[in-house]
Amino acid sequence: MPDDKKNLGHHGETAAAFFLKSKGFTILETNYRTKPAEIDIIARDDDTICFIEVKTRGSLKKGLPKESVTVSKQKKILLGACFYLKQKKWENSRIRFDVVEVYKKQDGFDINLIKNAFQAH
Repeated sequence: MPDDKKNLGHHGETAAAFFLKSKGFTILETNYRTKPAEIDIIARDDDTICFIEVKTRGSLKKGLPKESVTVSKQKKILLGACFYLKQKKWENSRIRFDVVEVYKKQDGFDINLIKNAFQAH
């Protein structure tokens, strides 16, 4: 991955975490890695554990950020979420899968939170 794209993604994830905190979320983990998946942000929203995929774009040439969260990517996030919940012994927790779209602008970011962006199948 080119450094510019990697830097944009890192800055987008940082902006997303600040945004989520401003909305009352408690960040539990960032860049949580398991063998099958990486989850960008794991957070608590009231009594719900949220597994959050952050997608950052500098332009919309390749479509909306949420469109890149494919079924294959969703399955990986689900596997990572199951591993996390088992590791923490939180298997009976209320969970949700969100996507945060981050759009780079000259003076910062526009951020869009999509709650319940996809469901566990």
